[in-house]
Amino acid sequence: MLRAANVWGRLMRALLLVDIQNGFCPGGNLPVPEGDQVVPVANKLIDSGMYDLVVASQDWHPPGHGSFASSHPGKKPFEMGVLSGKPQMMWPDHCVKNTLDAELHPALKSEEIDLIQQKGENPLVDSYSAFRDNDQDASTGLSDFLLDQGVTELDVCGLATDYCVKFSALDALEMMPGIKVRFVEDASRGITPEGVAAAIEDMRARGIEIIDSQKALAG
Repeated sequence: MLRAANVWGRLMRALLLVDIQNGFCPGGNLPVPEGDQVVPVANKLIDSGMYDLVVASQDWHPPGHGSFASSHPGKKPFEMGVLSGKPQMMWPDHCVKNTLDAELHPALKSEEIDLIQQKGENPLVDSYSAFRDNDQDASTGLSDFLLDQGVTELDVCGLATDYCVKFSALDALEMMPGIKVRFVEDASRGITPEGVAAAIEDMRARGIEIIDSQKALAG
């Protein structure tokens, strides 16, 4: 149920759950190590009552998306390739729309989510961020939605820290100037330890506060 927009200029907190989907959890087509362990932490955040608004992003690729290794003869998953003339990591087929792999994790309290923002539908460009594609040409509209609701603080978490979570947090900071952005570390998991460490340092260097769920729940 969508909560009321901020019309009185008060602090308004939102929670962004990035790509907590079957495809990125154990048993999925592109599993993040321990990806399912973010679900109970995310549910605690949802249930806390600390957030005026809860939104989620959902990878929602068409079959044969250009980021899939299977769309490039001779390429294997996790090799670098080219998509629309630009370097592109080649991924296993994952989160194809209208498949079980693309659904939000069944234990996630999806009924409490106010908006699910789908992304990655253009077969010619990948979309890590919940806010825009990787070329930064096409916006999903999520930033406009959050600004229209009067959001002043945004906590970001989910899968995977070193890709979609990082880029979503950085885009939130850039596309919504003046909004405080925080990364909830224990409600997130990444693909590699090195990638996670680099992503956290990148976010911190750009002014994103790194917190855990206990601090998030404390306000």
